[in-house]
Amino acid sequence: MADFSGIRFEDHLITGSGPLLDSAGRLREPGYAFLPPFEYNREAIAAPAWRIKDWDYYLVNDGDYALCLTFGDLGYMGLVSASLIEFAAGRFTTTSEMIPLPLGKMNLPRSSSAGAIHWKNLRASVDWTTTSAGRRLSFSMRRFKGTADLEAELWLDQAPRDSMVIATPWAEDDTAFYYNRKVIGMRAQGGFRVGALFHEFEAREALGLLDWGRGVWTYDNTWYWAAAQGRQGGHVVGMNLGYGFGDTSRASENMVFVDGVAHKLGLVDFGIPVGTDGTYRYLDPWHVTDDKGRLDLAFATDIDRTDHVDLGNLIVSEQHQVFGRFSGTIVLDDGSKLEVRELRGSAEHIHNQY
Repeated sequence: MADFSGIRFEDHLITGSGPLLDSAGRLREPGYAFLPPFEYNREAIAAPAWRIKDWDYYLVNDGDYALCLTFGDLGYMGLVSASLIEFAAGRFTTTSEMIPLPLGKMNLPRSSSAGAIHWKNLRASVDWTTTSAGRRLSFSMRRFKGTADLEAELWLDQAPRDSMVIATPWAEDDTAFYYNRKVIGMRAQGGFRVGALFHEFEAREALGLLDWGRGVWTYDNTWYWAAAQGRQGGHVVGMNLGYGFGDTSRASENMVFVDGVAHKLGLVDFGIPVGTDGTYRYLDPWHVTDDKGRLDLAFATDIDRTDHVDLGNLIVSEQHQVFGRFSGTIVLDDGSKLEVRELRGSAEHIHNQY
C-alpha cells in the first residue's frame, strides 16, 4: 500500500451555491459534491481567453468496444478527437483534428446538465444535445482510420442519482481553477460505423460516461485518472478515481457508484509498476489502493492507448490511457464489502504542457 503519511487532506463537502468564482476570479469554495452546486460563467474568469480550457469527453463501452469522443476549446488550441478501442483485437485507433486559436468560439455549454454543441468543419461534425431526457450524440470524422470514415449515433439516458463534482484550485495561482463533473454509468444505445465495421451498443449491456471540465490551468500538469463501469451481480457499478492535478487538499474525486448512489473515498494510489530503469511498465498488472484500507483492486491491463504531441516544446502532451479490467474489493460507506470481477475500465497517466 502507498504511504499517505504527511499529506494534508480535508475532503470538504461543498455546502454553497450560486457563482463558482468570486469577484476576483477565485474559487469561492473548493471541495466536492454529488451534483453541480455552482454556476460556471466565463465572464467571471480573471484570465485571458487563451488560458481558459473547456471540454466535453464521452466514453461508451460494452464488452467488445469502447468509443471515446472529445470536443474541447483549450484557448489557443481546439481539439476534436475520437478513439476506437477494440478489446478482442487488442488495438486502438485515435484521430484528432486541431483547431487553431478558438479562444472560446467553439461555444461549449456552461452547464453539464443542459445545452448543445453544433460544430463542423471540412473533416469533422459534432452535434450533441443534452436535455432532462438524455444526451444525443451525433459525431462524424472523415479519414478516421486510413480512408475509412467514422460515423456514430449514440443516446445516453437513465443518468445516475449521484455524480462526481469537484472544484479544485492551484496553490501557485489563485486565479487558476478546475471545475469538473463525471457522470458514470448512464445507459447507452446506438452504434458506430468505421468502413465495413458496424457495431451496435445494446441498452442491456452498454454504458456511457461523461467527463465535463471547465477552468483555467497552470502550464505544466500531470494527472492520474481511472474510470470503470459495468454490471456486477445485478447492479450497475461505476468508479471514478484520480489525483495529481491542482491543489486537492480540500477534496479528492474518488467515488464508487452502486446503482447510481455514490460512496466517497479519500486518497488513492494506482500502484503502477516501475521497471528497473525507473520508468512505468504500463502493461504489467497494477495494484490500486487507498488511505483507509477500503480499496484493494488488481488492474489487469489489455491496451495502452498512447498519444504524443510536441509542437515545438510549446504544446506538449504525453498520454497513456490503459484499458483493462478491475477485480477486487471495495468497502462501501455502510461498511459492506463490494466484490468486483473483471469490471471493464481505463486508467490513465497524462503529462501536459499547454
